[in-house]
Amino acid sequence: MKVVAVGSENPVKISAVKNVMKKLLGNIKIHGVKVSSSTPPQPIGVSQTLKGALDRAINALNKVENADLGVGIEAGLIDIIFGEETRYLDFQYCVIVDKHGRKTIGVGPGFEYPPIVNQKVMKENFEVGEVMEKITGIEKLGEKMGAIGFLSHGLISRTKLTEFSVIMAMLPRINSKLYSKQL
Repeated sequence: MKVVAVGSENPVKISAVKNVMKKLLGNIKIHGVKVSSSTPPQPIGVSQTLKGALDRAINALNKVENADLGVGIEAGLIDIIFGEETRYLDFQYCVIVDKHGRKTIGVGPGFEYPPIVNQKVMKENFEVGEVMEKITGIEKLGEKMGAIGFLSHGLISRTKLTEFSVIMAMLPRINSKLYSKQL
């Protein structure tokens, strides 16, 4: 049985990892653990977001005895140039680290928040979750349907969105022969 340590106590992230790992690995044991990350509460840019996911994966792996895999998931606002303007998309990055030191990376689909959210985050240093909770009136939105569930009117949940990033990070692991080939 594989032991998987998730660097979060957020039930959505734990559920997403569990859903994917059960399908790919079969019999598993999942441990969600509180870990530290060196990134700010609201990561901005690919570097900060990936660093947060990596920190969470390594710290989870080290915290859970006998863990085979450490999984770190971090959502961040990624700036893109769109014509003449800069816009921000929310992407969830996943880093998976094993006890041999191998690291794999995945990212899920991105989406844009309403302009007021980006304004509050970029100019007033709010976190996305804080702003979305105020807009929706839903406490702990990120532990429920997430902003994506609210914005998509339930077409996609935060769990499903997170699963995509975990699947993408698992691709090199489930196709290890292909990913180890050299030209």
